[in-house]
Amino acid sequence: MRAFATAVHRWAGLAVALFLIVSGLTGAVISWDHEIDGWLNRKLYDTTARGPFKDPFELAAAVERHDPRARVAYLPLGFEEGHAAGYFVQPRTDPATGKPYRLGYNQVFVDPVTAEVRGQRDASAVSLRPETLMPFLRKLHYMLHVPAMWGSDRIGWWIMGTVALVWLLDSFVALYLTMPRRLRRSVQPEHRPPAAWWQRWKPAWTVRWAAGGYKLNFDLHRGVGLWIWLLIVVIAFTSFSLNLYKEVFYPVLSLVSKTTPGPSALVPLAPLGTRIEPTIGFREVVAQADAQARRRGWTTPLGGVFYNARGGFYNVSFFDHATHDDSDGMGLSNLYIDGRDGHVISSNRPWHGTAADVFAQLQLPLHGGRILGLPGRILMSVMGLLVAMLSVTGIVIWARKRRSRVLQQRQRRMAPPTAAKA
Repeated sequence: MRAFATAVHRWAGLAVALFLIVSGLTGAVISWDHEIDGWLNRKLYDTTARGPFKDPFELAAAVERHDPRARVAYLPLGFEEGHAAGYFVQPRTDPATGKPYRLGYNQVFVDPVTAEVRGQRDASAVSLRPETLMPFLRKLHYMLHVPAMWGSDRIGWWIMGTVALVWLLDSFVALYLTMPRRLRRSVQPEHRPPAAWWQRWKPAWTVRWAAGGYKLNFDLHRGVGLWIWLLIVVIAFTSFSLNLYKEVFYPVLSLVSKTTPGPSALVPLAPLGTRIEPTIGFREVVAQADAQARRRGWTTPLGGVFYNARGGFYNVSFFDHATHDDSDGMGLSNLYIDGRDGHVISSNRPWHGTAADVFAQLQLPLHGGRILGLPGRILMSVMGLLVAMLSVTGIVIWARKRRSRVLQQRQRRMAPPTAAKA
């Protein structure tokens, strides 16, 4: 059994190691994505004008006047003094070619006091330039920037979700391999006192810092992996659930517990590259959503509205702009409204719904650590570095053992026949 578990751990670990190095390092950085992005791009984010904010829809119209080839897809409904408002845009169709215009950007920054367009950027670009660095790292972390193919834009999500699932299962194999042999064979407590169990397992939890070389590398891989094992399970599981939410997580969760379906389960998407034109505009749908929220007793302010062109529905979000970046979803309520007839498709309110609904809501805050506030973000940054370290030390262990096996095989082949018989 141990030999089989060792083989599983070796090859599963090697299969996901490079992915985990990338996701660990990028995860350590994007825990601070808004702060770093704002620091790198002060010309885009910071504004000097002070005074009353303009109407959000007037600002959206200013964005479209600035470039008639673009149409607003997301507009914020609340603003902060001294900060530009970020609008996401999509290209209109070029009547001369029948194809979308090539804008070269998808995000526009506007001064909410003066309606001045301060700048643009392509948040989907594969680029390390300051203006695109943090969006690039976020997308690299979640889906590796894998382009749309075979009629789907979720290939990268599937890859990283599968990696997370393999990592999750392998983490239990790794825990088994750290246990002493007698502990694995004798599972009945009366066979040996608990203190003796711990004494035999205790060396696996220690790191011989003075050992150096291969022994230190091995201890870092095994010992640190044990100390952070529970956190690894949480990160791996939430990564799997977020990346394969529609494909695996939600369907399985619905089988074992009562769930409230969201728009992804209720609304079929149009083919990739196509658009469902709404008959209701932003202003009308926001007014309707505001009235709906009041009837439901929601007190969180309107935060933003996004039109999902493939689904043909609006996602109206309710959140406080001052605290939204720290909540990572648990301060965010949503109303999903059909863009053709205005009916409410579904809704989401944090900490409300069935137990399964709340469990699903917790996946993103747990993954990013923001459910614990600032300490949680610090913890997840450290965890990102440790995950990368565990992957590197695992590769080193494999390479060292492989080299040893190759040398032994070479020595056996080069040994004289008489010596071999002896």
